[in-house]
Amino acid sequence: MRFLTVFVLILVFPSALLAQENNTIFGTVIDTRTKKPISGVVVTIESTQISNTTDSDGRFEVAMPPNSDYILNLTASDFVTKRIPIIIDGQNIDLGILYLERDIATEQTDNLISLTESELLDDEINSNSSALLQATRDVFLNRAAFDFGQAFFRVRGYDSQNGEVLVNGIPMNKFYDGRPQWNNWGGLNDVTRNQQFSNGLAASEYTFGGILGNTNIDTRPSGMRPGTRLSASASNRTYAGRLMATYTSSVQKNGLAYSVSASRRWAKQGYIDGTLYDAYSVFGALEYQLNEKNSLNFTGMLASNRRGRSSAITEEVFELAGKRYNPYWGEQDGKIRNSRERNIAEPILMLNHFYESDNFNLNTGVSYQFGTNARSRLGYYNAPNPDPTYYRYLPSFYINSPIGANFISANTTKEGFLQNPQLDWQKVYTANAREKAAYVLYDDIADDTQFTGNIVGNWIINERLQADFGLTYKKLTSDNYAEINDLLGAEFYEDIDPFSDTLNDLNGEVQKKEDAIFNYNYRMQAAQFDGFGQFRYTHTKWNAFFAGNYATTNYHREGLFQNERFPDSALGASNNVKFADYGIKSGFTYNLTGRHGVSLQGGYLTRPPVLQNVFINPRENNRVVPDIQTETVSTVDLSYYLRLPKLTGRLTGFYTRFQNTTDINFFFVDTGVGSDFVQEVLTDLDKLHMGTELGLEFQVSSSVKLTGVAAVGKYLYASNPDLTINFDTAGREEDLINLDGNSDLGIANIKDLRLAQGPQQAYAVGIEYRDPKYWWISMTANYLADNYAGISAITRTRSFYLDPETGLAFSEATEENVNKLLGQKPLDNFYLLNLVGGKSWLKKGKYISIFASVNNLFDTVFRTGGYEQSRNGNYGQLKQDNLSGTPSFAPKYWYGYGRTYFLNFAYSF
Repeated sequence: MRFLTVFVLILVFPSALLAQENNTIFGTVIDTRTKKPISGVVVTIESTQISNTTDSDGRFEVAMPPNSDYILNLTASDFVTKRIPIIIDGQNIDLGILYLERDIATEQTDNLISLTESELLDDEINSNSSALLQATRDVFLNRAAFDFGQAFFRVRGYDSQNGEVLVNGIPMNKFYDGRPQWNNWGGLNDVTRNQQFSNGLAASEYTFGGILGNTNIDTRPSGMRPGTRLSASASNRTYAGRLMATYTSSVQKNGLAYSVSASRRWAKQGYIDGTLYDAYSVFGALEYQLNEKNSLNFTGMLASNRRGRSSAITEEVFELAGKRYNPYWGEQDGKIRNSRERNIAEPILMLNHFYESDNFNLNTGVSYQFGTNARSRLGYYNAPNPDPTYYRYLPSFYINSPIGANFISANTTKEGFLQNPQLDWQKVYTANAREKAAYVLYDDIADDTQFTGNIVGNWIINERLQADFGLTYKKLTSDNYAEINDLLGAEFYEDIDPFSDTLNDLNGEVQKKEDAIFNYNYRMQAAQFDGFGQFRYTHTKWNAFFAGNYATTNYHREGLFQNERFPDSALGASNNVKFADYGIKSGFTYNLTGRHGVSLQGGYLTRPPVLQNVFINPRENNRVVPDIQTETVSTVDLSYYLRLPKLTGRLTGFYTRFQNTTDINFFFVDTGVGSDFVQEVLTDLDKLHMGTELGLEFQVSSSVKLTGVAAVGKYLYASNPDLTINFDTAGREEDLINLDGNSDLGIANIKDLRLAQGPQQAYAVGIEYRDPKYWWISMTANYLADNYAGISAITRTRSFYLDPETGLAFSEATEENVNKLLGQKPLDNFYLLNLVGGKSWLKKGKYISIFASVNNLFDTVFRTGGYEQSRNGNYGQLKQDNLSGTPSFAPKYWYGYGRTYFLNFAYSF
């Protein structure tokens, strides 16, 4: 209430707040190399909200409070930030000409994308937030993105769905998992560099946003550097080579400006064996400035990406085959063929109208996105599992046999695996030599079309008060189905479920041929209306903001196949699932002096569960998670800022609680109440994230800079959620868990166990040298610790204690013995050393640069994450499997890249 009263007073009595007379600082910003003026440089008075931008001649002026000392900050895309101490003594100051040096370290954003693309392409680990942070100048967030990101570090342990990405003010996060799909503009680095980032809960001009932060990508050609840029890259990470070409025109006399860009990326295989890479991207933007205040901008982009996927592996497989091993591929006719590829092509068309005046800006936009996200896999029916790491094909299967260890068979199996560790395509074709296919290569496809319309306004009410508002509507139609890609020599495949031996499509043909839809077929629809409002107030010594939003969300499923397992709920429309949510957040910053400040921010918001956590098993039926709730997030952070002429830094403490979340998992399990392929549903799941962040940057001299950062977090499960399992009951008369198709296993005792959200501790020290002759090198030493694998919740329920043969509790399943089996242990801590450097030349007006980086210089072996397998869902079975020390169903891990490099050559004119 007090906060709202302050705003009313500001609106009614603005003149009383503006009585203090300011002094003005003038200057002109010039490119050190070309001696040409730089337009669009953001000139900010640190510790205040005072800022302006340079005009087309590089000139600027800012009004500053009198009788104090401040630091003037000059920031521009692709240039090194300059900080200038200023002492105000009641007089206007003309700073004359100020020079900015071109920053070839911006090539590091290309390096970042090559690091993160691998996990962003795989659902298991695509929650990394590194790419969201590429536009920030904050030293801590910079290290989190460019150094910690290779170890799947997550800022504050947050999933990337807690950050929002916008293109020209239009949100890009997906309904399905809430995350931005970076592949939609991958390979278009030259034209997506113009980004505005707000950290955490900080106020954004474009959106209410998420608690991780928000990034807006501006694709207007007038905001890009005119000219041509050609670049070539080589790497041994996800792709081996890349070519990119970009041309941006200057704004013509008729008000037109345009930009075009194209790139090609490829690799026979990346750092992980068998991970082919085949991608191309094209971009075009046309801007028409109708007059000084109005402009139209059309943007079209397509980023097509095909890539071989890789798998997490057990320690047993790692010891046999190494960290680069990938079971998904094998050789066919002398060429690598990966059975699990991912192919994404989702073009975006966008039209925006921008109205910009001194006191009011309005951005109105519409976008249309369509395309395909396909993931291939090898299916089989009444045939051996083709996966070379299937548990029956490994030595541990014979060592852990319930009738006693067979070391002869184990050794024979080991030798066989080492001789033929990859998928055997010839065996697959041999098995398919008859008409009916035993194996089939198929694609899980999501064909999406999404329309989005939004409007964002910014109104400067007076010199101290600004209001922001926005409205967004988006509607998704997503067709999801399996499509036969290759019958692998056979003539047809019988569309029968391998677990229950029942028909998948009662109204269709049983025998399906290539390009036919089989297995499942359904349509998802989602719609959301979202609005936000925000006030920002700036005083000489303090500033504050208050923001709120309200959203309605509607989910709907329509089954297009009538399968034999769910006669009443497979085909036709589901009920609408509706959510109404709101959020509020506020922040207050007080500048103790021009060089010391504190900031307090807090927020409380509700949000709908993402689409993937609403329907229990959408491929099969319309069933919704019972009594599904909106999620709630409450968060607060307190920061101290240091801004000395040579030393800058930030120290932040944060506390965040996620409540009423829902999670759905799929797996085969042998529980104490029976065995089946189940859908595990966790409800009333709470999570707690708390910790501190520290970032320091010390400018030793004009050439040498030191940095130090630290993150110490604690990310926990904060409740014991309810756990139910769901399964089908068709086609079997025995070995059923029950006839209801679901079983409530009660609570899962997981409270205070650690979340699998990447390293919870991270430290780095770095040194950078920037030579006056335009070459540059930096080195960063990193230490990462407190990383955990994802837990199996079902093994923490009462069913784990039950003997499936008798239904009674295992006599040996004491608390002590169970803790020995299920005790959570951190993954190994590790050090990483990274080197980055470059050199630039200006020859006859042509700008040439070389950038190089080496990550993990000492080739450290480390695990980035993993998960416990849930197959052994009862005490007796898990104990038997662990007796040898090499369990057949041990946790699976992802291993980080060893020593890798990235090299980029760019030519601009």
